[in-house]
Parts: sequence; structure tokens; C-alpha cells
Amino acid sequence: MQAAGAIAAQVMAEIKQAVRPGVTTADLDRLAERRIKALGGRPAFKGLYGFPASICASLNHEVVHGVPGKRQLMLGDLLKVDIGVSHEGYCADMACSIGVGEVCAEAQRLLAVTAAALDDAVIMCRPGRTLGDIGAAVQRRAEVSGFSVVRDYGGHGIGRRMHEEPWIGNFGVPNSGLSLVSGMTLALEPMINVGGSDVVTVDHEGWPVIVTADGTLSAHFEHTVAVTDQGPMVLTARGG
Repeated sequence: MQAAGAIAAQVMAEIKQAVRPGVTTADLDRLAERRIKALGGRPAFKGLYGFPASICASLNHEVVHGVPGKRQLMLGDLLKVDIGVSHEGYCADMACSIGVGEVCAEAQRLLAVTAAALDDAVIMCRPGRTLGDIGAAVQRRAEVSGFSVVRDYGGHGIGRRMHEEPWIGNFGVPNSGLSLVSGMTLALEPMINVGGSDVVTVDHEGWPVIVTADGTLSAHFEHTVAVTDQGPMVLTARGG
């Protein structure tokens, strides 16, 4: 899983470098697929539940599951890229929100808060902590900042399959829910909205995409993390 995570991190870094006005989300998808394969991995999203691409590319009020296509990135857009990689039968999953050039102050703050919420969640990945601790940490960071967490979607277990038990909410009560033990591998993915927490599903290129119900901006960051006796190990960190 660490090898799969290193591939995902490398490809995400290359995508960040490629993001600029005029580039299409399909361009980024082709880059991701080519580089994942060149690095010895397999795009885990392609064909998963029928998904047609190697990355999810969601813009602005789209939360997750955006389908790459002909849309060109515009200055000020907030792009969310989600990458899944399989390597020798094991999976890693990561996501990043990227501003296209200069973004508005509200988007900058949303990016900072959501990235910090992911850091808060990672810190909780220790034996004896609970899923409620993870969710509460994300919720606290978002709501103290005046934002809201998406409640209908969240993180998940991950290993030989991309999506495994347990489901990991981005809200919760400390010291509640499943207790974490060494050896668990979790995909943590805060999804935070500027406005309300409600989301709806819309059709985009024949695929259901999740968007904010009120049309406000949303950000999404994700890491695959192992729970160890020595503390959390981020498997999708750059360099493995």
C-alpha cells in the first residue's frame, strides 16, 4: 500500500504542476493514467462501479465524483482531484484541492481549513482512538471556521479493495464508535463546504456527480493512513 501511495503522491504532484487556465480536465486525466502506468501502478478508479476515467475532477461547487472531459480550467476555479492507484493487489487513495491561478480569499481560506482538517484527522489515527474522534476533529475544524462538513459522504477503509469497511464520517462524537487498532488502513477525506452541508446529485456526462445544494464552494483533501503502534503513517505522503 505504501508503494501504491507513493505512486499516487507522485502523480498528484505532477498534476498540480499541470494545472493552469486552458487545460481541460481530460488532459489531466490522460496525464494521470499515463504516469500511473509508467510508475508501475494501475488506475484503480477506471472501471470501478463503471467510472470511465482514472481520476475524479470536480470544479467549484462540485464536491466529488466529477468526470474529466472537455471543460477547460479557468482562472480562479477551485479544482478537486481524486486519484486511486492499485499496485500489486493493494490500493491507495488520495485527493487534493487546487486553485487555478489566483483564487478568491474565501477559497483560499476554505483550502487552508480543509487541509488542516485532514491533518487533524490523521493525528487521531492511533490505537485506542475511535472513528468518532476522527469525525469530531474534522467537524470541529470546519465549524469553528464558519464552514460545514458534508455528512452524506466520507472516508472509508481501504486495502486490497478501494472501498472497504468502515465508513468514516467527517462529523462525530469523541470517544464513540469503532476503536482503532494497529494495522488498520483508512482513507480519510474531509469534504468541507463554504455554505450548508446539504448536497445533491446531478448528472454530468452520464455520471452522478455530488454538488453543494446551495451552489457554494466545496473543498476535498484525502490521505490513505495506516494506524500503527508508533502513530499514524501517511501512505500517500510524497516519497512513500
